[in-house]
Amino acid sequence: MTPQKDLSFFAIAFSPEVRRTAIRVALIVGSALALINHGDKLVTGTLTVPAILKMLLTYLVPYSVSTWSAVKAIRACDGDSSHSQLGS
Repeated sequence: MTPQKDLSFFAIAFSPEVRRTAIRVALIVGSALALINHGDKLVTGTLTVPAILKMLLTYLVPYSVSTWSAVKAIRACDGDSSHSQLGS
């Protein structure tokens, strides 16, 4: 197996496992944030195009944080034999 430290940030970030986890985190956390920040507009039906764009960006933040954290964790654990694979 190729050591993860030898792979680029993007190679790890776009790996299926990291993407799958980041999408789950983005859906859960992004939905909570969107409801907190825009719930009143959703309920009253007064969403504007700028508000919709802001809602979409709300999902990008947890996706990015999750991806960044996963890449850093994978790289940090690469040399530690007790954590050779995350999630196992």
